[in-house]
Amino acid sequence: VEIKHGRISMLAFLGNVFTRAGFHWDNKIDLAGHMCKDYPNGLAAIFGPDAIPAQGFAQIFSLIGLMELFFMKDIEGTGNEFV
Repeated sequence: VEIKHGRISMLAFLGNVFTRAGFHWDNKIDLAGHMCKDYPNGLAAIFGPDAIPAQGFAQIFSLIGLMELFFMKDIEGTGNEFV
């Protein structure tokens, strides 16, 4: 479990570095036509005036929960590497 969480933490850190460096996906994030680059970086994306809507956060955390429960399972006897 520790290796899995360490890898997820490293990906989160790299995601933060890339967005603060100015790299944003150039695609629509929803059916209303909002672009990924329209949302701010860091905590402003959560608490700011242009924050991601609550339904978007629910969708993100649901996906993470499903991946944690059903896809990223530990394999016993292999040093806790995940599939």
